[in-house]
Order: sequence, then C-alpha cells, then structure tokens
Amino acid sequence: MNAQINNDELDKLNVEALLVKDLNANAMVYSKEAYKEVKPASLTKIMTAMLAIEQGYLYRPVVITAEMIRVEPTKAGYKEGDIVILEDLIKAAMIESDNDAAMAIAIAVGGNVTTFVEMMNAKARQIGMSNTLFTNPCGYDIGNHHSTPIDLLQLAEYAIKNPYFNDITRLNQHAYNEILSGRKFVAKTHNHLLNRYEYAVGVKTGYTSKAGPCLIARAKKEGKDCLIIMLNSKENRWTVARQIFEQVFLQPIDTFSDKV
Repeated sequence: MNAQINNDELDKLNVEALLVKDLNANAMVYSKEAYKEVKPASLTKIMTAMLAIEQGYLYRPVVITAEMIRVEPTKAGYKEGDIVILEDLIKAAMIESDNDAAMAIAIAVGGNVTTFVEMMNAKARQIGMSNTLFTNPCGYDIGNHHSTPIDLLQLAEYAIKNPYFNDITRLNQHAYNEILSGRKFVAKTHNHLLNRYEYAVGVKTGYTSKAGPCLIARAKKEGKDCLIIMLNSKENRWTVARQIFEQVFLQPIDTFSDKV
C-alpha cells in the first residue's frame, strides 16, 4: 500500500469534505464529499495568484486605487496612491490572505475586476475545474461563488507545478515596502503548520462564516508528497492535517528505509 490511512477515524471527523492525495503515487487515499458544492473562501486566492504569476512582469509597480482598498476584513492597510510591487501583492494575498492585495492584483492584471473574474473562470475551465464559478478574486461569498473539493484539488495540483508559487507557499512571512514613502508591511501566515510541522510546504488557508475553516495543505517527507483538501472543518485543522500526513508518510519497512 502507498499510504497507511485509517479510514474509520477520518470518517468520524466533523468536516464537510476531505480529500487526501498521495502525489507520488498519483493516488487518492481518502475521499469524502469530493463533488459536493462548497464555498472556497480564500482558497480562491490560489487562482488569483496564479493568474498574476503566469502573466509575468512581477516587478512592475501597481498604483493603489480606492476600489482596491474598499474591502474587508483582512487587509494589509494600503492607502490610495500607494505604489506596491506586484510580486509583493502576490505574496501578501497568499501568505496573509490580504484582500486589498488580491483586489489590487485583479485590477492590475485584468484591468478591472469583471475582466479578471472572467479570466479566473476561463482558467478554471482550462485546467479541468468543471463545477466552479468565481465571482470575485478574494473568496467572498458573493453571488454563486462556489467550487468543489475535487476542483480545488485540481487547482492545487496545477499551482504546485509552478516553482515560484511553491516558494511563496513555504513562507511564514514576507516583509516589503511601499515605494514612495518606504512604509513597511509584514505579511504573516495564517497557516500554523508552517510554524509547527517541519515537513509542511504550503499551501493556503481560508475562512468565511459560510465556508467555515478551510485548508489546502501539503507536506513532503523522505520522498513522500501529500496534499490535503479540507473544507468547513469543525475540528482543529492543524492537528488533523498533521495526523493525516504522518499516516501517509508511514511506509512499510521493505519499501522505505528508516532515516529517522
């Protein structure tokens, strides 16, 4: 077996949906409600970040407008007229989940929010997200903004093929400056696994009142690579993810040497 998963224990977890994939074996080792329509919350920002990364010109300056900062709740705190490098906006949106950064990305990359949302949905279709509709770049529960666990897995697997994206998702924090004033910002991660679990390498947290606590988590250990999609968890996300990773990483002694 590629992974030692205790299905009975995972079945008991109070989570709306849960997927566990062994990326090395390209095998789903646990699945609960894979095709259920869910609210993706800030997991949405993976798509927002990827569109910016793929467009390129990451070191170009972005002038902050009133529309970009008319958001709640998580914000970096930009002011109208500030100039911020696009790369810093991407990191702020991914690491701290700053909504003003995500809006700034959308307008800078798409020209306006409407066009950027169209780009998000076109990309979703292109990479096989067959039951996803994005209505905004931040993850707000606006309109029929929705996805499914299997689609979010598709998005995560697509994103982690990009080395630049992976470098960002490993970061605990990112310090940067506004260009004109030199004012300092520090984006700090909400992903507690990055601080407490040595094998964690990303990816993104999310939360809204409708979506509940959400998590896409990835960990790598001794050649093993595992991805977890967890939606609307009433459990401790960090404890559950760590326990799942350790189950997946537990290998038969005849196939993996003990390096601990």
